[in-house]
Amino acid sequence: MAAAVSEEETQLQEMEEEAGASAAVEEEKELESEDEEEMGPDGSDAEGDESSDDEKENQAEIQRLEEQLSINAFDYNCHVDLIKLLRQAGELVKLRRARQKMSELFPLTEEIWLAWLKDEIRMAEEESDREKVYELFENAAKDYICPEIWLEYAQYSIGGIGSQGGIEKVREIFDRALTAVGLHMTKGAAIWEAYREFENAILGTLQPAPGSVPTPEQQEVLNAQLNRIHTLFRRQLAIPFLDMEVTYAEYGEWSDKPIPGSVTQLYKKALQQMEKSKPYEEALLVAEPPKLAEYQTYIDYELKEGDPARIQTIFERAVAENCLVPDMWAKLTQYLDRQLKIKDLVLSSHDRAVRNCPWTVGLWKSYLLALERHGAEHKTVSDIFEKALNAGFIQATDYVHIWQAYLDYLRRRVDFSKESSKELEELRSAFARALDYMKQDVEERFGESGDPSCMIMQNWARVEALHCKNMQKARELWDSIMTKGNAKFANMWLEYYNLERCHGDAQHCRKALLRAVQCTSDYPEHVCEVLLSFERVEGTLEDWDTAVQKTETKLSRVREQRAKDTEKEALLAKQEEEKAEQKRKKKAQKKKAGRAGEKRKAEEEEEDDEDEWGDESEQPAKKLRGEGDETMETESGMFSRKAPFQKTSQVPAAQKARAAARPAQQVPHDSRKDHLSVFVSNLPFSLEDPEQKLRDVFQSCGPIEQVRPIYNPQGTFRGYCYVQFESQICVQEALKLDRKEIDGRPMFVSPCIDKNKNPDFKVFKYSTSLERHKIFISGLPFSCTKEQLEGMFKEHGTVKDTRLVTNRSGKPKGLAYVEFENEAQASHAVLKMDGTVFQNHTLNVAISNPPRRNLSDKPESSKAMGSMMPPQVFGVRGRGRTQLSLLPRALHRQSAPESKTENGTLQSRSGEPVQETSATAPQKQMSNADFSRLLMKK
Repeated sequence: MAAAVSEEETQLQEMEEEAGASAAVEEEKELESEDEEEMGPDGSDAEGDESSDDEKENQAEIQRLEEQLSINAFDYNCHVDLIKLLRQAGELVKLRRARQKMSELFPLTEEIWLAWLKDEIRMAEEESDREKVYELFENAAKDYICPEIWLEYAQYSIGGIGSQGGIEKVREIFDRALTAVGLHMTKGAAIWEAYREFENAILGTLQPAPGSVPTPEQQEVLNAQLNRIHTLFRRQLAIPFLDMEVTYAEYGEWSDKPIPGSVTQLYKKALQQMEKSKPYEEALLVAEPPKLAEYQTYIDYELKEGDPARIQTIFERAVAENCLVPDMWAKLTQYLDRQLKIKDLVLSSHDRAVRNCPWTVGLWKSYLLALERHGAEHKTVSDIFEKALNAGFIQATDYVHIWQAYLDYLRRRVDFSKESSKELEELRSAFARALDYMKQDVEERFGESGDPSCMIMQNWARVEALHCKNMQKARELWDSIMTKGNAKFANMWLEYYNLERCHGDAQHCRKALLRAVQCTSDYPEHVCEVLLSFERVEGTLEDWDTAVQKTETKLSRVREQRAKDTEKEALLAKQEEEKAEQKRKKKAQKKKAGRAGEKRKAEEEEEDDEDEWGDESEQPAKKLRGEGDETMETESGMFSRKAPFQKTSQVPAAQKARAAARPAQQVPHDSRKDHLSVFVSNLPFSLEDPEQKLRDVFQSCGPIEQVRPIYNPQGTFRGYCYVQFESQICVQEALKLDRKEIDGRPMFVSPCIDKNKNPDFKVFKYSTSLERHKIFISGLPFSCTKEQLEGMFKEHGTVKDTRLVTNRSGKPKGLAYVEFENEAQASHAVLKMDGTVFQNHTLNVAISNPPRRNLSDKPESSKAMGSMMPPQVFGVRGRGRTQLSLLPRALHRQSAPESKTENGTLQSRSGEPVQETSATAPQKQMSNADFSRLLMKK
């Protein structure tokens, strides 16, 4: 048997040498082709000085990245860029050092590991180098479940089968690979197939020569090898894989015996399981990264099924593709903590979680608890805590949470039955260090302590009072808490009082309550009530009288102060109201003066145009009815309707021409198709020939049926229109032109929706919740462009979108939003860019958290009040000089004229927007005296 194994290894070694020789030849040819590409056709250097300039630029960039990493070692993107440049420059020593440094701080992605492994495999020449590559593969396999890495590991180990125990080592690696990734439904089958191919290759070396009879020992080895392959087939067929029918057919062809019934039964059961899981796998295949929703649905399904191995596998697949999502890591570690409880598996998962998302304090807290739960050494827990302090949390409060978690761990280590111990001294020194750290490091970095309520000091005081019976130390701590601006809060005094009540004496309780009555400013009545309740139970008559006197004096001062504050607020409100009234009066005066000027100008134009339009007095009846030769039609929002004839003295010449040509452009109402139209608004009123202009703008979207610009009765363009296309695809393309500038003003393009039928429809929606992957920048110079903004932030992550906030006229407001690929990049950008100076402007950068918009804050709220008033009714002639209607008042009490809506705007026959609630409201009748006063006023 030993001779058979020796012969087997000899043949496999020959196979290995042949494979190595062919690989060396291919590598040599590849290098020669690369050299030929670098050389010109005449054998000279094709790049010349240009390549040297690139090398200098690369060296300068490498130096810059190294300096940046010396300042902030947790800059993930900086590590990636440095490794890329060093690999291009061919600096192998620096490249290996940079990769090792990054792997110590972060788990590396599959691509980074595979590139590193391939580089090391090329440089491995001696057996000692091979051992280093094995060690590197082991480190790579710990970061994520990566079938490609395990497959590369197993295939590389085959190259060492010529050494002693080489075959057993390969089998060991394959078995570990099956344990790690063998249940991966889409990629796990590749490991099984590679393992079977390896065993089949060994089987081929054991087959006897044709015509020869194997010895009993050889036959025994041959049978053992056949059993290995049978076992691999049967194990694989019991696991659900995509396309597992092919494996079943392959087993039937390979085996010289029928497939056993038990194997077929397990195969059918796995096939049923695969059919159940197949929809989830297909959803993952078609989904776009990061596939969070699809993975969560898959995880929920596996949790219901209850197979721990499959649950762990799908969790690992999810975190491999969403390694920077803290919630996914939190769910994985929580499941392992509560269900599997396997020490090595739990702790390794926690370690990978904090290495992937070091900025998430919740993962560090869970890690500390897991270490304590599984009995880790004290030094290990302390080292992990120190790493947490250097992780670079985003908020000051995160440092409070991590300190509290560590202090809780130290408190649980102390045996308080002993008066003094090493653990107790360590706990007290840790409390003192925590206070110094929050005061110095955290306040210096964030400008705040992060612990305004002094929770760390409160916990220390409780420990001293409850466990150590040291009330003197507890009182000293509470005195320090009150001096940090907490003396004005009633809840802080009541916390101190409760501590004294439980562990102190009545004298200190009374002293604490008396000080509380004197200092509290937020809820003094409550503190006074607690003091009186205390004296009812504990105090003498003298103590009671003192408490009543103190509380009455305090409450009297509080009432006086509140009265003064109320008067002050009323005075300020009155001053604001007076200022607003003055602004309204000034605005009304300006408006009145403008109307008077327009009236005089209209009278002059009317005199000049009498020859052209004739005398108005000649045909009053025709003009009232809209009859006569010069009848003018306007498209006032409701097409194919004739507006009343208006005085032409107010219409410019260009608008007259448009008004004269407009009847030919009218379109029947039933030919309009809202689902094939878009509503275009925010256009300049001065836009020349808006119909042709908009045809030119939207012609790239597809065939246009009609463009309907909206005019008022005077023929003035109202700044919006409707564009109707021939197909729905054109509408989608047109919506992409939203915010495109027209004559220096952004036009708004939205779907054409009847808001009477769809009252809840909103065109421009905005988020009102925290957007962790998006940042908000304020303080930008108005000259900042979108390209400059993207250039500033792209070095902190993948920028998906940038938006400069502008007003309706297209002018910038100094605000912007930048959307990143994930929340980690956004948090990193906030950390790096907040407070930086750009073009002499200090930028304020924060995670986007839009406030909820209240209706009372909108300018439309004031209009809504105005809409409740009866509308001003103009006569048939429109806004004439007298502003009087020539129709009897009785006619005005009739129902409102028929009106229709388009894009949610209610419009009358004359084209003026009206309110639905007031359209049918009856007008108040005027007496003769009122009518007389109105005439005298005019």
